[in-house]
Amino acid sequence: MIIGVLSLEFRLHGNRSLKGKRKIALSLKQKLRNKFNVSVSETDAQDSHEKLVLAVVTVSGETRKVESRLSKALSMIEAISPAELVNCKTEIFSS
Repeated sequence: MIIGVLSLEFRLHGNRSLKGKRKIALSLKQKLRNKFNVSVSETDAQDSHEKLVLAVVTVSGETRKVESRLSKALSMIEAISPAELVNCKTEIFSS
């Protein structure tokens, strides 16, 4: 079993409320889930209205599939995100 984790950190310039942050987060999470069948969760800075941290997780029997899915997810996020992506990190675990 191969587990892949893509950690994404965004800066939300001009955002003044947690409600605005949640709207952006929900939109990104739903698009990722629908297109790539991955799990997505907000993992840090829940009380900050200017920072959004998401983790995208996928599982497969093949490393190539995990890497490909996370790479495509990152490409889509870079193309559609209304927020500035300031950091991303990919980790692959095998059992």
